[in-house]
Order: sequence, then C-alpha cells, then structure tokens
Amino acid sequence: MSHPEEPVGRQVLAGAQMLFVAFGALVLMPLITGMDPNVALFTAGLGTLLFQLVTKRQVPVFLASSFAFIAPIIAAKGEFGLPAVMGGVVAAGLVYMVLGFAVRLKGPGFIDRLLPPVVIAPVIISIGLALSPVAVNMAMGKAGDGSAQLITYHTAMFISMPALITTLLVAVLGKGLFRLVPILAGVAVGYGLSFAFGVVDTSGIAAAPWLAMPNFITPEFNIGAILFMVPVALAPAIEHIGGVVAIGSVTGNNYVRKPGLHRTLLGDGVATSAAGLFGGPPNTTYAEVTGAVMLTRNYNPKIMTWAAIFAIALAFIGKFGAGLLSIPVPVMGGILCLLFGSIAVVGLSTLIRHQVDLSEARNLIIVSVTLVFGIGGMAIGYGEFTLSGISLCAIIALLLNLVLPGGKGWRNKQLSEEL
Repeated sequence: MSHPEEPVGRQVLAGAQMLFVAFGALVLMPLITGMDPNVALFTAGLGTLLFQLVTKRQVPVFLASSFAFIAPIIAAKGEFGLPAVMGGVVAAGLVYMVLGFAVRLKGPGFIDRLLPPVVIAPVIISIGLALSPVAVNMAMGKAGDGSAQLITYHTAMFISMPALITTLLVAVLGKGLFRLVPILAGVAVGYGLSFAFGVVDTSGIAAAPWLAMPNFITPEFNIGAILFMVPVALAPAIEHIGGVVAIGSVTGNNYVRKPGLHRTLLGDGVATSAAGLFGGPPNTTYAEVTGAVMLTRNYNPKIMTWAAIFAIALAFIGKFGAGLLSIPVPVMGGILCLLFGSIAVVGLSTLIRHQVDLSEARNLIIVSVTLVFGIGGMAIGYGEFTLSGISLCAIIALLLNLVLPGGKGWRNKQLSEEL
C-alpha cells in the first residue's frame, strides 16, 4: 500500500500524537526498574529509527520499553549491578538477530516449530504473575521488593486505587484517542492526589537543569547477567511477531513477507542491543501505537520517524526527567496492578486462541512445570551460572517441548495465515 504524501506539518503533529499514546508505558518501565527515564526516551527514539533503517521504513511501528524484562532486570540488578544488566540487554538483542537469521534461512515456520504457543504462553503468564507482588507492594506504598514502607499505607491506598480505577475507566469507557492513553490518565489522577496529600518531592525538579545529557550507562559483560537476560528474549520475540502481524492486518500489508519477518526481528534486535549500549531498557513494538494507527488510519511510517525525533528531543530536557522521577510509588503501583495482570492474560489468551489441549499429558506438563518454576522463583546452577525465575522457566519450557515425545506442535494461527 502506498502512502499518499501528507504535508510535513501534519506528519509532525501525528508523530507527536503517537509518542503521547506510547508515553505512559514507555516511561513506566524505567521508573519501576530504577533506570533513567530520559535514557529510555532516547533509546526508544534511537531504536525506532534503527528499526526503520533495517526494514527500509516500510512498517509503521514505534519501539519502546518492553515489560517482559522487568522481573529479570530487577533480579539481575540486585545481584550484578545495572551496567552488567545492560550487557545482558545487548545480548538479548543478539537473540532477536539470531532468530531473524534463522527465519531468513528456514522460513517463518521455524519460529512456530521452536516456540509453539504451549511454550510461549506459560512463560508470558509467569512474567505477569511473578511481577504481581511488585505491583501490590508499590500500591501499598512500599518499595517494589517490600523492603521499606516509603509512604504510609492509608495515604498510598488513597492514591493508588483512584489511579487504578481511572486507568480502568478510561480503557473501557474512553472514546477515540483518549481510550488509548489510560496509563497517562491514571498517572495524571494519581499525581494530582499525591500533590493533595503532600507526598511529592519537587526539590529534584527545581535542582535539575533545563537541558542536560541523559545519564547514559556503559554496559559491562558478565556471563551471569547475560544468562539471566537472554532466555527472557524468547517471549518478546513472539510478542514482536504478533505485533508485526497486527499492524499488517490494520494497514492491509503482509509485513511477514515484505520487508520480511527476518528484517523486522533483526530491526528489533538492533534496537534492543543499541538500547543496552546506552543504558536503556530493551525495546519492543507497542500495541497502543498499533491501536492509534488503526484509529487515525494514518499508515505512513514517516509519522513514526517524527515520534522518534520527539522522544530523542525530550530525552535532553533535564527537568522533564526529574518530573517523571518525582512520581510517587503508589501512582505506579495502582496502574501496574492492571498492567502486570494483563501480561498474564495475554499468555492465557494465547493458550485459548490456539486451542492448546491441556488434557494432553505433554501440554499439561510443559505448562505446569513452567508456571511453578517461573512464578515460584526456582533457581538451578551455581554462582554466576545460576538460572532462576523467568529466565529458567523460558529455558525449561523450550527444553520440555523439544524432549517430550508426541509433540506435533501447535500451529501459530496468526503466523500460519500470513505465510
């Protein structure tokens, strides 16, 4: 489908709108994991531009912070430190590149055989449910790990629950573009209440300069941190395929064939590795932006170029980042009660949509063991070579699917229809 050339002014406005839609989820991820939100804005913009370069600017998607990596980043950060985590993010990007290369050699069906729904679904469910204590702790005014009470319980609940309710109401009852920004609406209400309760510390905003370099971090390559991060890339790889198929159905183009799934996976991998090199979170395609493309019927990939440029420009406004860092914990906690639950529901819907028969012993074993290892936090290994939680459950699901007899594999219907 060709894109009728619009006036540049209209492209710029549409690009700003797309960033606005993606913004809530984009900055929430670094705020939860203790990264710099300005770096996340920079790497989202850079990642989107690199993705466009690799895919010859044919796909109208915006790449930004992936929620699938929150649990392993939090766990690995405590054990190895943030620079080592960034090394793991660079390596996770290489996983996408390898998958892209394999798809180029063997065709898109290769992904379906290696990672059928019975493997990916329980990993996605584990990602959402393993994070649920973080959301609940933050909603109650505690640190994400529950180690400290940052804001009194009653005050926190009077902030977090209205933020959650606002997010729910906007998602369900909102009209037009407003429906696509429930996170921003929830943050606005929660932040307003936080001011009313006097729990917002504005000293950081006052002290921050208007223009400042984001706090870029140089990655360190630690085998333990890499082992922690790399297996988690399997679930977002499937999420990426779903995103590419979804935007294709919206625009009427088959992006699995042109520019090709191998190119989109490579683009996502390059974007994620680039993010790790600068100290930003791993990237993924954003469903909210796909929704905005569908709503506005604006299919021109140049719009995403402008969204990326705006993201990079915002990254250098010091007071903007300081304002984001001043958002109190309960505001994010309330919204995360929905977001983390919705990640688990994506996994459940994957099982249902692909009609995975859980009365079959093979499938039951894969799903059961994966869920318990992932949610329970099982650890296997010694010292730096320890795998645990989400990283371990992704590997276990993959191995069980390869080893257990009788697996005809459950076709990924979305992908099958595109081939």
